[in-house]
Amino acid sequence: MDEVSPIGLDFAKSVFQVHGVDAAGAVMIRKRVSRAKVLEYFGKLPPCLVGIEACPSAHHWGRELQALGWLHEALRHGP
Repeated sequence: MDEVSPIGLDFAKSVFQVHGVDAAGAVMIRKRVSRAKVLEYFGKLPPCLVGIEACPSAHHWGRELQALGWLHEALRHGP
């Protein structure tokens, strides 16, 4: 499997959407992950850049991912 970078993480109330591409832009990950399983899921992946939407919980999840050794960047989506 090719290296995935970056990964986009979209938040919802109970299910998060994870989308990852390789260096060529080919989709490598497209998965729905429950809120309860997000850290478990990311704990199984090698760390890379993660783009997260700008929302009230973005800082919390960014800190949680950083604690796992992940880099994160908050991306602002249009209103």
